[in-house]
Amino acid sequence: MSSASKENFTKPEIRKDVNLRAMNTLGVGSTANTFVEISNKNQLLKLADEKFFTEFNPFIIGGGSNILLKSNPSRPILKVSIPGIDIRQESTSHVLVKIGAGVEWHSLVEWAVSRNFGGIENLALIPGTVGAAPIQNIGAYGVELEQVFEQLEAFLIDSKSFRTFSHHECQFGYRDSIFKRELKGKAIVTSVTLKLNKEPHLIHAEYYALKNWLLEHQINKPLIKDVFDAVVSIRQSKLPSPSLLGNAGSFFKNPVVEKSIYESVKKRYSDMPSFPAPGGRIKIPAGWLIEQAGWKGKKEGNVGTYVNQALVIVNHGGATGEEIYEFAMRIRKSVMEKFGIQLTPEVNILE
Repeated sequence: MSSASKENFTKPEIRKDVNLRAMNTLGVGSTANTFVEISNKNQLLKLADEKFFTEFNPFIIGGGSNILLKSNPSRPILKVSIPGIDIRQESTSHVLVKIGAGVEWHSLVEWAVSRNFGGIENLALIPGTVGAAPIQNIGAYGVELEQVFEQLEAFLIDSKSFRTFSHHECQFGYRDSIFKRELKGKAIVTSVTLKLNKEPHLIHAEYYALKNWLLEHQINKPLIKDVFDAVVSIRQSKLPSPSLLGNAGSFFKNPVVEKSIYESVKKRYSDMPSFPAPGGRIKIPAGWLIEQAGWKGKKEGNVGTYVNQALVIVNHGGATGEEIYEFAMRIRKSVMEKFGIQLTPEVNILE
């Protein structure tokens, strides 16, 4: 990764009327009136000096994997494409790796596993970029990003300055962080530093689907490469590739409910799966709720739910953002009527 002194201050090109179909994994063909792509952090300073942020209030995207463009966005789009993977510190047990916000997340996982660095193998094939990972506190198969997170650097729009955020300062929660709350729209992640482990690795293979895959493949003492292979195999069987079928992964969050609500629903649906959540609450798989409400594999016009996973809304080709949004809201209403449980979109909806 280039040092700040070597990074140029060239003003990024501001483009007009850019089609965003290739920049969002749902494949919605919205058009951005104004579009800017940055490849190094100092370009943010240049944009700030020219009042780009105060005058236009742009929407920030990385891989476009967690957004629904409901219509042609009224705000400019700023795409963060800062590259680089840099080992900053290494000991016998750990390695600190600094990654540019524009690096594709799965590419980083492959890079780490190929070097026998553990900690993120369970997060294989999660779409999107490294910069978005801490904002969402991405997680899968028993592991969350915060477990390996060291710090990040972000550009603060109001003060036109860069700031380092520690683990504590990020205020991580379930698919949540300070960047989705108090700092939403006020900070742009430029790099993330992770603390990955070297041998002996801490293997996380307790998750039901993982454990089963490893047993089926007669792997009793899994290595991180085994866990990586298992996760890739499971995800590919459940989730369509956005290049083949437009989608944004899980469209809704798994709802976390009070125990009283859980017990009320459990009386009617004894086979309902659940997981403990902080504060004595219960997490219920949104995919199960949607499937029970009759939406798995359903198709309406160009929109539907994936045949193998009801939680994934897919674009069968040519669907507008409005169509996808209305379809999702019908699912939400249906689940509410059947279970009395409110689903919350995990994707960011941009109008």
